[in-house]
Amino acid sequence: MLQNTTQRTGAQNFPGAGKEVVSNLMTSLYLKLRELMHRSEEEEGQGMVEYALILVLIAVVVIVVLIILGNQVKNVFSDITSGLGT
Repeated sequence: MLQNTTQRTGAQNFPGAGKEVVSNLMTSLYLKLRELMHRSEEEEGQGMVEYALILVLIAVVVIVVLIILGNQVKNVFSDITSGLGT
């Protein structure tokens, strides 16, 4: 299933595309966190919504990384299970 998703995104057609997407997402996350740290006291009421958006952004980054590295993670777990089985 992860392989089909990777094919739809086209990340395998462009070797640096996956890293570029993750880099852009991490940059966006950094900028958002920096903005949150410099907020005035008048805007504190939006805190919960902003934390929820940050959590969503982190989830998206994790999903993208798993899509890009899915086969490698699968191979690592396969090696571990085969090592435990012997």
